[in-house]
Amino acid sequence: MTSHQLAAHYRAYIDCLNRQDWAQLHRFVHDEARHNGRRLGLAGYREMLERDYRDIPDLRFEIEWLVSEPPRVAARLAFDCTPRGRFLGLAVDGRRVSFAENVFYEFRDGKVHEVWSILDKAAIEAQIAGAPSHGSAGASFKPPA
Repeated sequence: MTSHQLAAHYRAYIDCLNRQDWAQLHRFVHDEARHNGRRLGLAGYREMLERDYRDIPDLRFEIEWLVSEPPRVAARLAFDCTPRGRFLGLAVDGRRVSFAENVFYEFRDGKVHEVWSILDKAAIEAQIAGAPSHGSAGASFKPPA
């Protein structure tokens, strides 16, 4: 795949997630998929996503930044949602929070094979504490002067 084709394929993958079209997930996720070093396979990956949607009913993946360099994709995903109960070990309890995920993917055979993901937990902690969140999904990155 070219860089442009991989970026379009990734956008279709995100659309699949947002539609919760689990029957089509196999088009995007490899049978041997790994997430943060854990081998999940396609079935485990789907279970992880289904659990995420159960815990966060209004979950929606929004691509903020996308860099495609086959066979890899780097993305910053923005979230504005209301997790139920605990989220990332935090007592969010149905409060709306905004945060970002910085995520890297490696594709094999045109499918997500490896995922390395970091969520901006500090942004959520700041919102729960009532402090302004400088790391929230809507924040702009400003390089040092």
